[in-house]
Amino acid sequence: MSRLIEVFCRTVETIAAILLGIVMLLVVVSTFGRYALAMPVPDSFDISRYLLGACVMWGFAVIGLRGGHIQVDIIADLVGPRARRWIDTFAWALLLLFIALIAWKMLGRVQSAMRTNESTFELRLAAWPFLGVIWLGAAASVVTVSVKLLRIITGRELVDSADDRELEEASHGER
Repeated sequence: MSRLIEVFCRTVETIAAILLGIVMLLVVVSTFGRYALAMPVPDSFDISRYLLGACVMWGFAVIGLRGGHIQVDIIADLVGPRARRWIDTFAWALLLLFIALIAWKMLGRVQSAMRTNESTFELRLAAWPFLGVIWLGAAASVVTVSVKLLRIITGRELVDSADDRELEEASHGER
């Protein structure tokens, strides 16, 4: 099971990296075209904002499994391992609720764009495929956060504090 999850996470990371690369390339080419040639890439604003939203959601899916997000450990560092697990369970359950709501609302947004034939401004590209990629990232986030929560509940994984992780990385020469 963990091998499958690792492959899933690597796939999610790859998709997020490709999307970010496309956004960067689009912005650079459009900026160069606009200022050097007086010919920006048509719809570069619309496409880049859709792809940036997709980057955020797919990146969030990676964070859901890797746990590399901002943490405030003031209370968690003061309690024992058992209370810490309860705090982590509550926090990740709340995060799961939050991302599930985002995925649900994003699905509604995709369906709305399909029904209304929403399109980009200049090229009139259908908006729903771009929104669908964002929704897929949100759905992947639901999966990764669920897996992380399950690992915490079953005790197979404890969320270590940011300080502990930094000390561990420093001792191995990774920082």
